[in-house]
Amino acid sequence: MDALLLSRIQFGFVISFHILFPAFTIGLASWLAFVEWRWLRTRDTLWRDLFFFWTKIFAVSFGMGVVSGIVMSFQFGTNWATLSEQAGNILGPLLSYEVLTAFFLEATFLGVMLFGWGRVSEKLHFLATCMVALGTLISTFWIISANSWMQTPVGFTLVDGVFSPASWWDIVFNPSFPYRLAHMVLAAFITTCFVIGGVSAAYLRRGVHVAAGKRMLKAAVLFAAITVPTQVFVGDLHGLNVREHQPTKVAAMEAHWRHGPRGEGVPFVLFAVPNEQAERNDYEIAIPKLGSVILTHSLDGEIQPLTAVPVSERPPIAPVFYAFRIMVGLGVLMLLLAMTSLWMWWRGRLYESRWVLNGWRAMTFSGFIALLAGWYVVEIGRQPYVIYGLLRTADAVSPTLAAASVMTSLIVYAVAYAIVFGAGIWYLFKLFRQGPQPHEPPQHTDGGEKTPARPLSAADATPETVKEAT
Repeated sequence: MDALLLSRIQFGFVISFHILFPAFTIGLASWLAFVEWRWLRTRDTLWRDLFFFWTKIFAVSFGMGVVSGIVMSFQFGTNWATLSEQAGNILGPLLSYEVLTAFFLEATFLGVMLFGWGRVSEKLHFLATCMVALGTLISTFWIISANSWMQTPVGFTLVDGVFSPASWWDIVFNPSFPYRLAHMVLAAFITTCFVIGGVSAAYLRRGVHVAAGKRMLKAAVLFAAITVPTQVFVGDLHGLNVREHQPTKVAAMEAHWRHGPRGEGVPFVLFAVPNEQAERNDYEIAIPKLGSVILTHSLDGEIQPLTAVPVSERPPIAPVFYAFRIMVGLGVLMLLLAMTSLWMWWRGRLYESRWVLNGWRAMTFSGFIALLAGWYVVEIGRQPYVIYGLLRTADAVSPTLAAASVMTSLIVYAVAYAIVFGAGIWYLFKLFRQGPQPHEPPQHTDGGEKTPARPLSAADATPETVKEAT
C-alpha cells in the first residue's frame, strides 16, 4: 500500500461520491424546469406541489455535490502535484472556465429558484429555474471536456514534459468529447428519470400520493422510452470511438486476449473469470461473432487483442470487464422496463400492473449503479496512463508524498463522508417518505410583491382591508 495506490484509492473513493450528486442534480434541474413550465401552462396545483417537493430534493443533493467537489479539487495539489505541474496549463483553464461560466450562473439564480417564489414575477422565477438547469449542463460540458482531453489528448505542444495549449478548439472539442458528453448527459437524465419513476411507483404501491404518483410515473415512462434507446445508440457510437482511439481499453472491456481463427470474428463474452497470469478467460460463456457485430458492425470484424501490447501497457482487466457488464446489463433492464411500461400504458394498465410498479421500485437507484460502473470502465480502462499514451499514473503522483499521510487523509475522508453524507442521504429518504405535500405558497405578482394566499372572507372585512382592496 504505497502512496501511489493509496492516492488512487482516495481519488476513486472521493469521485465515486461526487459524481452521484451532480449527475442527479443535472437531470433534476431540467425536471424542475419542466414541472414549473407545466404549472405555468395549466395552473394545476399538483404541478406546483411537485415543484416544491423536488426543489427540496434538489437543494440537499446540490449541497452535497458541492461539498464533495471541493474536497476532490484539493487532491490535484496534494496527491497529484506532478500532473498539476505538467498539465496545469491545459487542465487549469478548462476547470476555471467551469467555475466562471457554470458555477457563477448556478450561484446567481439558485437563490431565486429556491426562495424567490412569490417574491419575484412568475417569468423571472421560471427564468431562474431554467438558468440553474443550463448551469448544470454547462458545468458538465467543461468537466467532460477536461476529462476527455486526458483520454484523447490533442491540440498541445510538449516541451520538457510540460503540456502547453496549441489550439484550444482542438483541446476542448477533442476526438472523444462529443460522444462522452452526450453519453454523460443522457446517463444523468436517465438516473434522475428512474429515481422519479421508482419513487412514484412506491407511492402507488403504498396507496399514498396517488395523483402525484400517477403523474410522475407517466412522465418517467415517456422520458425513459425516449432516452434509454437514444443512450443505446450514443453508447454504440462512443464504443466505436473508443475502439479507434483506445483499443486496449476495448480489449479489456471484452477480456479479448488474442485473435481466433481467421473469419471466426470476436465472440461476445457473457460471463468469464479473466485470468491475467495465464492470459485467458476461465469459465467463459460466450456467443460467437456477436462481439464483432457489436464492436465492428460486421460478422467477422476484429479488434486489437490484449496480447498485442506488453503487460505493462494493459489496464487491470477484471474491474473493467465486470463493470462494463454491470453497466450494459442494467441498460438492458432499463430498456425492457421502459418498453414494457409503455405497452402497459397503451393497454390502460400502467398503474394497476404489480409487476411494472415493482420493476420501477427495484430499478429506482439503477442509474447510480450504471453511472459508477461506466465511470470505472472509463477511468480504470485508461490505465496505466492518466493522460492517455503520454503521462503514466505512476509518474503523475506527488514525488514526496508519504503513504502514511495519504492513509490518514483517506480515513478522515471516509469518516467525514459517512457522517455528512449519511445524514444527507437519511434526510433525502425522509423527504421521499413524506412525499409531495399540498400547500398554498405566496402567489406571484408582476410587481414582485406577495398577494394573499386565499380570498378575503367576511371575517377579514375590517375598514383597513376594505380600503386596501378598494
